[in-house]
Amino acid sequence: MPPALHYDPHTAATAIVLSGGGARAAYQVGVLQALSRLRQNAGADLGPTPFPIAVGTSAGAINAAGLACGADHFDLAVQRLSRVWRNFSTSQVYRADAFGVMRSGARWLSLLTLGWALTRWHHAKPRSLLDNAPLLDLLQAELPLEKIPHLLHSGKLSALAITASSYSTGEHITFYEAGPHVPGWSRTQRRAIQDRISHQHLMASSSIPFIFAPAELQIRGQYNYLGDGAMRQTAPLAPAIHLGAQRIVVVGVGRSHEVLHLPQGEHPPFPSLAQVAGHALSTIFLDALSVDVERAQRINHTLSLIPEAERARSPLRPLDLLVFTPSQSLDAMALEHLQELPTPVRALLGAMGVSVHSQNVGSAALASYLLFEPGYTRALIALGRADTMARRDEVCAFFGWHGRSPGGANPLDGPTSPVSA
Repeated sequence: MPPALHYDPHTAATAIVLSGGGARAAYQVGVLQALSRLRQNAGADLGPTPFPIAVGTSAGAINAAGLACGADHFDLAVQRLSRVWRNFSTSQVYRADAFGVMRSGARWLSLLTLGWALTRWHHAKPRSLLDNAPLLDLLQAELPLEKIPHLLHSGKLSALAITASSYSTGEHITFYEAGPHVPGWSRTQRRAIQDRISHQHLMASSSIPFIFAPAELQIRGQYNYLGDGAMRQTAPLAPAIHLGAQRIVVVGVGRSHEVLHLPQGEHPPFPSLAQVAGHALSTIFLDALSVDVERAQRINHTLSLIPEAERARSPLRPLDLLVFTPSQSLDAMALEHLQELPTPVRALLGAMGVSVHSQNVGSAALASYLLFEPGYTRALIALGRADTMARRDEVCAFFGWHGRSPGGANPLDGPTSPVSA
């Protein structure tokens, strides 16, 4: 990135922006583990979070909320997130038993094929492919959101923001919890609302379209049905900037500029329903973040070409950005772990074209969002850790963490190899 104005990491507002992506968000936990380790190795203050502004979308909103709840002790917050993600089971997120899958997924597929015959029966219309009711119990058990007002009042946290998309109004909405003097903002088809963040807000933000049912929320006296915040999200960095961030750590869950290359002259098979669905989800979750980061980098470059005196008169300010994205294909990693999914879920995905015997990485894209099993999530955590440790000098320079040389064991993580658990 071109040179930009440098902000003192000890005084400038620093935000973390965590993108959505279902089970793929385990990668973010690995990045957080490595940041915790590097901070400890540098002998930095091991108390409050280095991210007083936490912003997240979908599964990233859940991780952001976990960091915000533990803003008084960053390392313990990372430990709590690590424990959940390392020991995940699909049944903690959605109904994975035969009855639960039949009740939602099989009826949904039946409606697609026999809808003309079933529409007369209202009870035959499922709300989503899978039932994510178990996720609410997990969020309520693991995220003490009631701590956030105290953390805001004490100054250990500046803001928590999560995004959702309203099926009722078509708006993209950022819900944020911050101090009393933080004004909201509004742009074309998107607005911000200051509110107490609840577990229901997180359910709304993480309701992957078609896969999970919308969540109902009352917004200023009007009931709305909301779904995943990645939908219609044109500016993922905007909430952090509006909340005062001058430095932003961005953790995405898709490889930058990832393109699958076919062998020369080979005719690809016709895409399955799963491949089309996975491609659609990747478009929703991954593309907007890359575009917004590139936009910020272009603005940084433009500002660096303007004389400092004129730059001071502009409302634009450079952003100090540190961006993490996976160095390996998470779709390919999901393909290696498909057999870990419960049998009813594998059967449902198999009906859509996902097979444990397939060598088609594209067909595993849909599963990569739903694979809440420890083999897969631990592999993603290890990859996030390794990717971050490989850039330790850059990370330490960004935060001003200079002290002891990196090294030594850390009970938070373990091996840094991307293939280790």
